Amino acid sequence: MDDTDRHLLALLQEDASTPYAALGRAVGLSAGATHERVRKLRERGVIRRTSVDVDPAALGRGVLAFVMVDSTAWMGDSGDRFAALPEVLEAHVIAGSASVLLKVRTETTQQLQDVLRRVYAIDGVSGTRATVVLETFFERPVTP
Repeated sequence: MDDTDRHLLALLQEDASTPYAALGRAVGLSAGATHERVRKLRERGVIRRTSVDVDPAALGRGVLAFVMVDSTAWMGDSGDRFAALPEVLEAHVIAGSASVLLKVRTETTQQLQDVLRRVYAIDGVSGTRATVVLETFFERPVTP
């Protein structure tokens, strides 16, 4: 990956709907050459997907919590069980005092409590500790 690829990635992270012609002007390439570079970045798995950044509060998902999951067994094979909970946006196997870290979004704290009950029902889960976010200063994508 060279500086042009990095610049393209930064531009696409800012607005993935930018036309290839505009991307090409920004990096000094033709639209065709830009399209080919982006295609190769996709083929190599550098670009995994294209998505839309939606305001969670606008969809009624204003409560954000990070949940530490304690377990009595190895949870590394439990990804599908966490993924079955639609409120769970991310699930990570972690090292430290807990086994799994979840990023959860709900409309209310009562709904968060329901999610915690469903997490607790997963085989091997022995406890949860939730931290509710009061304010997010920023969230940023991976820098190319």
